[in-house]
Amino acid sequence: MASTAVVTRHWVIHPFHAAVLGGVLPLFLGALLADYAYWNTYEIQWSNFASWLLVGAMVMTTLALLFGLLGRLRGSRNGFYVIVLAATWIVGFLNSLHHARDAWAIMPGALVWSVIVTVLALIATWLGFASVRVRVGGAL
Repeated sequence: MASTAVVTRHWVIHPFHAAVLGGVLPLFLGALLADYAYWNTYEIQWSNFASWLLVGAMVMTTLALLFGLLGRLRGSRNGFYVIVLAATWIVGFLNSLHHARDAWAIMPGALVWSVIVTVLALIATWLGFASVRVRVGGAL
C-alpha cells in the first residue's frame, strides 16, 4: 500500500507582524474619533490629536506593509491582504496630507477620509489575522 504526503501551505503571521498590524486599526480609529470630536466642537486640539494619531498609524501601516510584502515574496501571505494593506497606506497618506491643511479647512473632508481609511484598516486587520492558526494536539 502506498501513501502520499500532501503538503499544504498555511498562511501564518509572524508575532512581530501581528503586533504591528494590531496597532494599525486602533490608531486609525482614534484619528476617526478625534476628527468626529473636532467636527462637533471645532476645538483645534482635536485636529492636532488626529494628525498625531495618523502619524503613528502610518508608521505601523508602513511596517505591516513591509512585513506583508516580505511574506508575499516568501509565499506565506495572501496577495489580497497585501493589496488591501497597500490601499490602506495610500488612503492614510492622502488623509495625512488633508490633515496638514489649516485646521479650519479640513472639515468635512478629514472625517470622510478617516472613515474610509478606518474601514480599510478594519478589512486589512481582519484579513491579516484570518491567517492565524491554532495548534491543537500538535497538528496545525
